[in-house]
Amino acid sequence: MEIDGDTNEDNSRRIQVRFVTKLKAPYKVPTTAIAIPSDLSRLGLSSIVNKLLQAVVSEWKTEPFDFLINGELVRMSLEQFLLAKGISAEKILEIEYIRAVAPRKEEEPSPHDDWVSAVDGSSPRFILTGCCDGLGRVWKEAGLCTHILEGHSDAISSVSIINSEALGSVTVATASKDRTLRLWKFDAEDSNDHPAMIRAFKILRGHNASVHSVAAKTSGDMVCSGSWDCTINLWRTNDSDTDGDVVSIKKRKVNSKAEQSQSEGEAVSMLVGHTQCVSSVVWPQHETIYSASWDHSVRQWDVETGKDLSNIFCGKVLNCIDVGGEGSALIAAGGSDPILRIWDPRKPGTSAPVFQFSSHSSWISACKWHDRSSFHLLSSSYDGKVMLWDLRTAWPLSVLDTHKDKVLCADWWKGDSVVSGGVDAQLRICSDISIP
Repeated sequence: MEIDGDTNEDNSRRIQVRFVTKLKAPYKVPTTAIAIPSDLSRLGLSSIVNKLLQAVVSEWKTEPFDFLINGELVRMSLEQFLLAKGISAEKILEIEYIRAVAPRKEEEPSPHDDWVSAVDGSSPRFILTGCCDGLGRVWKEAGLCTHILEGHSDAISSVSIINSEALGSVTVATASKDRTLRLWKFDAEDSNDHPAMIRAFKILRGHNASVHSVAAKTSGDMVCSGSWDCTINLWRTNDSDTDGDVVSIKKRKVNSKAEQSQSEGEAVSMLVGHTQCVSSVVWPQHETIYSASWDHSVRQWDVETGKDLSNIFCGKVLNCIDVGGEGSALIAAGGSDPILRIWDPRKPGTSAPVFQFSSHSSWISACKWHDRSSFHLLSSSYDGKVMLWDLRTAWPLSVLDTHKDKVLCADWWKGDSVVSGGVDAQLRICSDISIP
């Protein structure tokens, strides 16, 4: 069987291929070998698969696909790929197709009053944002703000959802240039005509400079923070502590009604070793914290001993870090150049990245692994773009160009959406992204 793709060369050499997939019906095509032009690239291959699907499902609607040969994504013509990989075209070539990782819907933007500097999409029930106006905001969906977190006296630089699984009260943390962190509780199921104003139940003081990043321990009983004072502090998140870190209790009256008590907490321990701003922290495992710094290093810390277990120096100021991928062990980081770097600390000689992605044109502001895929992650940049990556190819799977200026933060939401914020004072949501 022969099929013509979208090719300009009628006399192109043909090769025998068989399309296979792990997708369920109605995405399956017949596995019969067919002859196709060798100069086809991804778009031409996608056109052929859609034609085959239309022959099986009459009401089929065309959609984009990606293609893998021997586990590697195809980002050039078949002929070029086979030549580059030393694969023979004399045998039937098996090509796996997957749904393309690209947003199929863009939601209406959610406006803020200043730059959107932080976002956390780890809860499927809501999105948490931090803004340079000093306010945190909770969004149930695009355009629907249900809560405003009021109390910081300067810009919020980082936000973290601590626990959102239980019904009822949710706990979140915010970090600010006012040198404090604040802990907040609210009911994520509240639905009000106007956003409810929330006051923090606990203020965490101890840093001597702006707090740049906050991350929650997986158990939710502690958070860690990175600061311009070069330190990482660890804090408890409960309402009142038994080890003496509560230094005052405040109450205030509004319209003769007493509001919730507000405690002030001190750090229970401090991690010292960085020599410049600690720009980003993550706490992916119970006993281990990872940090990135303007001193060009990524560090791994033992929480119990407070010791620095390993250093990776990359020669660039670093803005962001995340840990995930295969075995939840790969370290992704970005900073003062357009390159997203990924290290595998399990391999010897880990100072050299195992992957480098260089399609951005300016500093990288955020990076985040997908929580269900070991291959996929995203990055945002001052070039105004969010890029979606797959470790199986050096080119971005998709480029989200919805912001009008620098993108300062980005995250996944609900597994199939990307949320991002930036200098244009907008929260953007791109949804219906298929992650295999």
